[in-house]
Amino acid sequence: REDGTFPQGTSKYEKRGIAVDVPEWIPENCIQCNQCSYVCPHAAIRPFLLTEEEKANAPEGFVTKKGLKPYDNYEFKIQVTTLDCTGCGVCANNCPAKVKALVMKPLETQVEKEVPNWNYAISLPEKKNPMNKDTVKGSQFEVPYLEFSGACAGCGETPYAKLMTQLYGDRMMIANATGCSSIWAGSAPAMPYTTNQKGQGPAWANSLFEDNAEFGFGMYTACETARNAILAKVKEVIENTKNDDVKAAATAWVDGFDDGENTRALSDALVAALEACDCDCDNKKYILKNKRDLIKKSQWILGGDGWAYDIGFGGLDHVLASGKDINVLVFDTEVYSNTGGQASKSTPIGAVAQFAASGKKVKKKDLGMIAMSYGYVYVAQVAMGASQAQTLKAFREAEKHKGPSIIIAYAPCINHGIKGGLSGAQMQEKKAVECGYWHLYRYNPALKDEGKNPFTLDSKAPTASFREFLQTEVRYTSLERAFPEEAKELFEAAEAAAKDRYESYLTKANQ
Repeated sequence: REDGTFPQGTSKYEKRGIAVDVPEWIPENCIQCNQCSYVCPHAAIRPFLLTEEEKANAPEGFVTKKGLKPYDNYEFKIQVTTLDCTGCGVCANNCPAKVKALVMKPLETQVEKEVPNWNYAISLPEKKNPMNKDTVKGSQFEVPYLEFSGACAGCGETPYAKLMTQLYGDRMMIANATGCSSIWAGSAPAMPYTTNQKGQGPAWANSLFEDNAEFGFGMYTACETARNAILAKVKEVIENTKNDDVKAAATAWVDGFDDGENTRALSDALVAALEACDCDCDNKKYILKNKRDLIKKSQWILGGDGWAYDIGFGGLDHVLASGKDINVLVFDTEVYSNTGGQASKSTPIGAVAQFAASGKKVKKKDLGMIAMSYGYVYVAQVAMGASQAQTLKAFREAEKHKGPSIIIAYAPCINHGIKGGLSGAQMQEKKAVECGYWHLYRYNPALKDEGKNPFTLDSKAPTASFREFLQTEVRYTSLERAFPEEAKELFEAAEAAAKDRYESYLTKANQ
């Protein structure tokens, strides 16, 4: 566009059809858990709810099943968009049904029947979520505002970003550091961040490695300034209006100024009351002209470990230290994924990467503990494949926290060389936690006000073999082949470092 912006949601027009095999839904086996949608890296499989009338008007072969409570007044369907699917198989591999409800089938056997089905499903009116969106199942009845990105098949990063948009996408502003997350999200003209049927969706912009945190902080400051200006106008309206409806709506909006969940309803009610009022004051004109500033934005800064741990750390530290209500999501692949696979300060001991051809010699930087040292920053370390519920809880708590927050998300990457490929990305996350390679925790400063320990260790003591986990990734096994003696020494150091880190977390949890 002339103003330098791109229209959102254009990735849906690509229809690349690159998958060899795509999932076929077996409705009689489906337990309606929605986990296939939760873990899908490309939003290519989604649950839909249909009324009886909508079911009757569906194309031939559009199979549904009776919805479970509390949506048993609807028909339920899992629908795949075959031409947008990358065929990674993450959904089928993670289906928890005793008899799999998803079976991978050749693309050519699915396109003819499923393309019309998908087109019909997305044409249906968006339904009010019948469940709590802060649950794993309920979150997937929300619109994904990130779909059909250019990420690798089975990408470990995009499921986190997709979930984030399902929770807050209609009021989000995103500052994205250059890296994989700017490539799969901003490869013009195919823009995967999209809108709902009302035209609401995330505002997204990319900045460089070295200044993305500052860039996002600038976004936050601009929004804060605009909202404070409109807050002053609304307060003047409350003092001067004689219209009871306007006063009630304005008072409710002021009382809920920082209420992110209800901000849209409160803002819409105020706009409606002002539009219905026959007064013609300057304050009314200002508020209606700037009504987009009524809504509390969900402010996020996104980037990989190369940005957060290394090049952009100074800016990130500054933003976290600011005390402002801004959220950070780090996609931790433990390597510079987008620029050639160089080692970062997130790369663990013994991992092979560019500039660490004989294995990284020093241990991984503990970004979470550094952030916790401020005492007022919400910090969480998550791995979706290890605990979908803990991941969701971290997002919920981070956004609700009235201050800075950072979520560090473990993201398996093609650079890891996982045996079996990224189709097992979610299972690899689970293995990483079970063996103590990665730990799950949440540090919530709000708990201090309740006299509780703000630190919660969500992962249990390791029960699996650390060494066996390393054997599943080429970034470690290649070291054994090239430098067997050094590999032995470094792997021992890596395991010791992981144990020390767990012990430090355990001590913090028991304080």
